[in-house]
Amino acid sequence: MNPRLVLWDIDQTLIEVGGATRLAYAAAFAKAVGRPLDRPWEFNGRTELGAVAHVLDAHGVESTPELTDAFVAQIVSELHDRAGDIRRDGRVLPGAVDALRATARLPGVHQSVLTGNLYPLAVLKLDIFELAGFVDLRIGAFGGDDVDRLALPAHAWRRAQDQLGHPFDGRDTVIVGDTLLDVATGKAAAARVVAVATGPAAAADLAAAGADVVLPDLRDTAAVVAAITG
Repeated sequence: MNPRLVLWDIDQTLIEVGGATRLAYAAAFAKAVGRPLDRPWEFNGRTELGAVAHVLDAHGVESTPELTDAFVAQIVSELHDRAGDIRRDGRVLPGAVDALRATARLPGVHQSVLTGNLYPLAVLKLDIFELAGFVDLRIGAFGGDDVDRLALPAHAWRRAQDQLGHPFDGRDTVIVGDTLLDVATGKAAAARVVAVATGPAAAADLAAAGADVVLPDLRDTAAVVAAITG
C-alpha cells in the first residue's frame, strides 16, 4: 500500500475541553488589548491566527503583527494556566481512542493532526487526554501556520516529506473533522474527507458540503476504518 496521511482535527472531533477556551480568550484579550472581550464571535474551525484576527475585527481593533503576537502569547499562557480545568471539565469523545489505535495499525498509514490549535496548544490538549502517543506531531499542520485553514494541508505535506521522505498530496491524504471548514479544507486539497457530526455542523450539512463520508461519531471503529480506507 502506498503511504497514506491521515490528519485529525482535535476539538469536537477527538476531544471536548469545556469552557476553558473561551475563558482563556477573554482573559488574553483583556490583557493584550486593555478592554473586555464583549462582542459575539465563533471559532467555526478557524485557525488560531484566523480566530485572533476575527476577534480583534469584531471588537473594532486593528490586528497589527505586534498585537497579534501579544494576543497569541497570552492565549497560550492562559490555556496552560487552565490545564487543570481542561482535565476536569473536558473529555475524550466516545470512540476516539479506539479509532486512533485502529488507524495507527493500518498498513502504510501515518497519522497526525490538522488543527486550528497552535502547536503548543495541540500538544497541551493531546497530552492532557493521553492521545499524543497516537499521532506524529512532526508531520501535522497547526493554527499558527496560516490565517486560512485551507492552506494547512500544504504545511502537513511539506513536513511529512521532510520527515518521511515521501511526497504527499490530496490523493493519499484523509482529513477527519467536524466542521464545514474541515470539509472545505479537504475538498480544496483534493483529499478524502471523513466528517464526524460531533461538532457544530449537522450531518446533513456536512454531507451537502461534500464530505466523502459522514459519521455520527467515532463509536463504530469498523465504520471509521472503512471511511478512512475508502
